[in-house]
Amino acid sequence: MKDDLDHLIAKLNSGDIDAAQSAFLAYEPYLRMVVRRQLKGPLRSKLDSMDIVQSVWADLLCGYREAGWHFADRAHLRAFLIRVTHNRLIDRRRQHQRAMLHEQPLTQTSATELPISKNPRPSEVAQAQDLWNRMLAEALPSHQEILKLRRQGIPLAEIASRTGLHEGSVRRILYGLARRMSAQRRSRREAAKASEAANGESAMDATLESMSDSRTSHL
Repeated sequence: MKDDLDHLIAKLNSGDIDAAQSAFLAYEPYLRMVVRRQLKGPLRSKLDSMDIVQSVWADLLCGYREAGWHFADRAHLRAFLIRVTHNRLIDRRRQHQRAMLHEQPLTQTSATELPISKNPRPSEVAQAQDLWNRMLAEALPSHQEILKLRRQGIPLAEIASRTGLHEGSVRRILYGLARRMSAQRRSRREAAKASEAANGESAMDATLESMSDSRTSHL
């Protein structure tokens, strides 16, 4: 093994890229062990020894090609790789240090401190499904396929191609359905307002009647 490494280093110094890869692979298990020994606590969940060693290999190739590095012997190459690996580990630790200072287990976090989910609330999902069902019910059977394709985000031109309709016809069908749904929403809002007003008038009449009865009894 030592003779093989000496031969690889000689080829490495002569500019052999394949030798550089072979030499690095020979030291890879040792370098990963160096990294794992220094990965402690929360840092273990943030960093992977293989990722760090691979990034060292990328730097080694770059420096080897551009700077023309040479190594006197096995000890020199090993010390160089250990130093580069150690420096890379320090850089990665600094990158994650701020996050580790602010992180805490979910079991120690109150519900009010948890971030708001970007997913729609169950009520929003139910409302969206109800709207979709009403749209399907409102659309003609021959137009429901257009709705389903549009819901998938397919462009109008492609919908026209799939259904055999003109793109303008597809657009008119969708716009017509949108107008009908909008008119239905307005009708429901107006009906709700009218119902509220009627309930308010009934409550007022009941109050006035009660007041009248009270005066009559008093007299």
